[in-house]
Amino acid sequence: MEAIETTNAPVYLDYAATAPLCEEAAAAMAPFQVPGPANLAVNANANALYGLGRGAFDLLEDARRRVARALGARRPDEIVFTSGATEADDAALIGIVEAACQKRRLVPGGDERPRVITSAIEHDAVLAPCRRLEAAGIEVVRLRPNRQGFVEARVLEEALNERTVLVSVQAANSEVGSVQAIGELAALAHGAGALFHTDAVQALGKTPVDLQELGVDAASFSAHKIGGPKGVGCLYLKARTPFAPYLLGGGQESGRRSGTQNVAGIVGFAAALEATVAVAEDEAERLRGLRDRLYAALTALDGFQATVEVDPGSLDFLPNIVHVLADDLESETMVLRFDQLGFCVAGGSACSSHSLEPSHVLKAMGVTGDEVYNALRVSLGRYTTASDIDAFAEAAKKVLNW
Repeated sequence: MEAIETTNAPVYLDYAATAPLCEEAAAAMAPFQVPGPANLAVNANANALYGLGRGAFDLLEDARRRVARALGARRPDEIVFTSGATEADDAALIGIVEAACQKRRLVPGGDERPRVITSAIEHDAVLAPCRRLEAAGIEVVRLRPNRQGFVEARVLEEALNERTVLVSVQAANSEVGSVQAIGELAALAHGAGALFHTDAVQALGKTPVDLQELGVDAASFSAHKIGGPKGVGCLYLKARTPFAPYLLGGGQESGRRSGTQNVAGIVGFAAALEATVAVAEDEAERLRGLRDRLYAALTALDGFQATVEVDPGSLDFLPNIVHVLADDLESETMVLRFDQLGFCVAGGSACSSHSLEPSHVLKAMGVTGDEVYNALRVSLGRYTTASDIDAFAEAAKKVLNW
């Protein structure tokens, strides 16, 4: 075999997993990194009554206003800061269902038990709490998408009944990039008397996200997917949405999420979000061109096929995700070969790269046989260039002919 040529620095193409910290977030958080007592001028406990604490509280609430404005929330107090989207998803599923059941006097277990509807292609941060709800006596219905990864309105409409308390469908899929018609799905849920939650993590910054236009009751977001710090996110809770706190303790976040707030991370989240929203439309167009360029290059090779049908310029799929199936190579093999050639990519989901199990998303979409083990996801972002795409396409030839 010929010697493998590697690049000096890895080309990062796994933005759906996490994005590099952006300059705006780093600059916003820099004042918080000063060691010693001087740091307390910005990094005191935001719940303390003394002056330093009130100063930190002011920074926290300023960030809340900025996040609310950028997401299209009507009120800043509709934003609940969390440790990330996983916590936000868990809190939404468990907290809303518990409160909604109490409000409607529905009792888990039995023939008249409350119903929760989700999709079979959700992130595990939604599917796992659904399993817990199911174990507690809640009926959980998992909608199957079509072969292109879309949850169809008619399928949701058929699943809704008078006992449905919550519907949770992701805004965009982290593997194949399908963008769901959240506004239409939420309207159907509301028509049946149910509340609606969406995991909007992958959609944020890649496709329009305006909470008022979407018409949802709750939505989950993560900072690190848009260039903010890890360990920070938020749950949008529309005013007067029933909610039982998921984390109990000191009663921070107006009693909805206990725990001392990470003010530095929250300020970084706000800065990254504002920077993302400011250029979202132009950046989506740029990434869409790179996506289409890479799809064309990979599918022209004898050995790759597109997992879903993404027409050039399509708005139905995220502009930054390319997902293909190899004919004869397993995901792990491809990821390791690309790594040796200096490219960071993923074999499947955003958070389960160490799992050897085939993607539950692909199986739910109807991908069968060996193909389900041969998935490759390339996800693009702020620092991805056209030369990165062209270099990756050349590397793909070497991977296929190893």
